Amino acid sequence: MTVTKKKRVPRFPRLPKGPNGGIQLMLIQSVEHLGKSGDVVEVKPGFANNYLLPQGLAIVSTDHHKRMVEKHRVKLQDLEKQRLANLRGLAEQISKQSINVEANANDEGHLYGSVGAPEIVSALKASGFTISADQVRLEGVLKELGLYTVKIQMHADVTTELKVWVVPTAAH
Repeated sequence: MTVTKKKRVPRFPRLPKGPNGGIQLMLIQSVEHLGKSGDVVEVKPGFANNYLLPQGLAIVSTDHHKRMVEKHRVKLQDLEKQRLANLRGLAEQISKQSINVEANANDEGHLYGSVGAPEIVSALKASGFTISADQVRLEGVLKELGLYTVKIQMHADVTTELKVWVVPTAAH
């Protein structure tokens, strides 16, 4: 009796290799530090398989997809301009805001803990603005009572500043 070996078929099709040995993908959405939507980029296989493809941020770059993007490039640029205009409007509204973050402090004004991006995000959310913690750019955590100017980066091209008052918690 002869045993024939089955040819092993890969579960997933091979991703196209780029000229530098990475995986060549086309971005559906803009990805910070990588490129804008419609760009063909070359990334490491792990980044492609574990982040870009599962999150729906990129697709396999084929001639068909390239033609479709060229066809819709004007529409994509209009959508990106509209998104940037909305972000600029939001940034302008945030720059007019001043938020209070309560923290426990001693008599000299030193905080027992510290105030970081999550506390600033939750205080902004209470004011009606929704941003993520990675958009808050702090030089370090805030460890004393007082007024701080915090940079908030909404997009690669849109940055604003927010006034943050660190105040002692009200005694009950």
